[in-house]
Amino acid sequence: MNLNRSQEKAVAHENGPCLVVAGPGSGKTYTIATRIKYLIQTCKVRPEEILVITFTKDAAKEMKNRYCHMNQDNLHSNEITFGTFHGVYYSILKRNYSFNEKSILTEKEKFILIKGIIEQKGQFKGYSLEDFDELVFGLLQDIGKIKNGLVTLADMEEKKRGRIPVVEVYKDYQRLKKKENKIDFEDMILLCYKLFQNNSEELLFWQKKFKYILVDEFQDVNKAQYEVLKLLALPENNLFVVGDDDQAIYGFRGAKPGIMEDFLQDYPKAERYDLNVNYRSTKHIIRNSMKVISNNKKRLAKDIMGRKDSKETVHVQEVKDVHEESEYLIEMIRRYLEEGVQPEEIAVLYRTHMEVRVLKEKLEGQMIPFQMSDHIPNIYNHFTVKDIVAYLRLAAGERSRKLFIQIGNKPLRYLSRHSFTKEEVSFRDLKNYYVNQDWMHKRVEEMERDIRNLSGKSPYLAISYIREKMGYDKYLIEYSKERNLEPGEFLVRLDEIQELSKSYTTVYEWLDHIDESYKQKQKKETKGIILSSIHASKGLEYSVVFILRSNEGSIPHRKAETRAEIEEERRLFYVAMTRAKEKLIITYIKEQRGKDLNPSLFVKELLKPL
Repeated sequence: MNLNRSQEKAVAHENGPCLVVAGPGSGKTYTIATRIKYLIQTCKVRPEEILVITFTKDAAKEMKNRYCHMNQDNLHSNEITFGTFHGVYYSILKRNYSFNEKSILTEKEKFILIKGIIEQKGQFKGYSLEDFDELVFGLLQDIGKIKNGLVTLADMEEKKRGRIPVVEVYKDYQRLKKKENKIDFEDMILLCYKLFQNNSEELLFWQKKFKYILVDEFQDVNKAQYEVLKLLALPENNLFVVGDDDQAIYGFRGAKPGIMEDFLQDYPKAERYDLNVNYRSTKHIIRNSMKVISNNKKRLAKDIMGRKDSKETVHVQEVKDVHEESEYLIEMIRRYLEEGVQPEEIAVLYRTHMEVRVLKEKLEGQMIPFQMSDHIPNIYNHFTVKDIVAYLRLAAGERSRKLFIQIGNKPLRYLSRHSFTKEEVSFRDLKNYYVNQDWMHKRVEEMERDIRNLSGKSPYLAISYIREKMGYDKYLIEYSKERNLEPGEFLVRLDEIQELSKSYTTVYEWLDHIDESYKQKQKKETKGIILSSIHASKGLEYSVVFILRSNEGSIPHRKAETRAEIEEERRLFYVAMTRAKEKLIITYIKEQRGKDLNPSLFVKELLKPL
């Protein structure tokens, strides 16, 4: 592979700061690897003075392999430091602290620690098990943002997750970690930062060791990582950073999308090189993806060009509902497979795992092999779904005490647990229990009538009756308000489960399917078409890409309200579009549960004439 003019200029940059803006498919890995070779062979830089930082171990390994491929004798490859931010910073800390691998908290240990803090305070009461877990994950995310963004606790004083003050949990978490002599991944960066600020001799040692620093995926760097980099690069500032601000999609991890602009402000004499030739996608895909991303206000201006011609343009398909969407996708997948496209070259991308469940079940039903990049939790395990299933089991004639206890007060009926006196509960026994309380007697009768009305309905209509006529949706909204949770999370999940039930004629069929789902464990397939979240697809490419459920509320996600949040969602959509090499098909649905849905804002931008 020969370098183009822009790549040549970037590779030949010698000293001082440099920003390389590398668009999708522009050969950035090849450019970085070639630059390493140039530094050693042309500039006579000692290999051990070169530090190459990536975000994942796999990316570091790929970068090293690419360099080795250029140098068949693997000359100097073991002398150059290839590593992740955490790996490199951990190596720095080990010289000054008595850390080992056991000192680092695993994600599971962090979860247990936060869970224990909340339980000790008694602040988890009233939460379901699933909501409690979600609460803990949210607090861990908040703690990560504080550290990654070098945020002061004073700025977070008002922040709450559910009913729980974030700062309070943060302080307890830090105290317990210190007591156990443990650190987490974010601490590695912070401790490195403090070490360099307070120990000039140590800083000088590492500055002399790494005289040339190359950073891949720079748009994903958070503030804490960046501050350490700036100190490490002094005084020569031989900082060669490569990234694309249009692909900054990790704001939830503390990454700052404007960091590439910050770099140019921090280093006003920095050279900028644009790798603006996309070798991956067809000109149609490039032109249309640029049409969408250019609507972002906060971005570096760039003009991406393509080399691959194609008669096919980007296709946008409107479908009636999620079932028609899945049927359309399966029909198109079969067509491409028959045309000779390899299964692993076909990807279906989605915003969250909620959007792909119907397709996943239909693929399983039609025996079409697929592999998933993300683990999808079993939706039937969530308490809301268990409640619905409990109602349907009662409608099917089951009368176990366990079922009555689960849904007796969802919605609130003031039924006492003591009223369920036997393992098998009858409505006659319930009425006898409340025989002297006329108003409770009526509630039991109403509940019995509702259960009877569910009988004989299709699963879809039965769920609709539970949600609307029996007031289950209202119950969830009240449940959420009391706990300062987002009710939309529950309602969207129920929408999804209701759509899944549409494929079944009787409640018995659907309950059999649910029972079967508990027996099956998600297999880690290695062959078949790819089902992937957009986040997990970053950095990958496929001949054929489908972006499903491109609707308002899905992408942009319904939680995205501010301009900054909408712009990150648009970058996510752009990343999805630019995974496609040859064909890009975007679908959106017209309705769900009888309600009209709108196509995504980004689809509307795409369909506007140039």
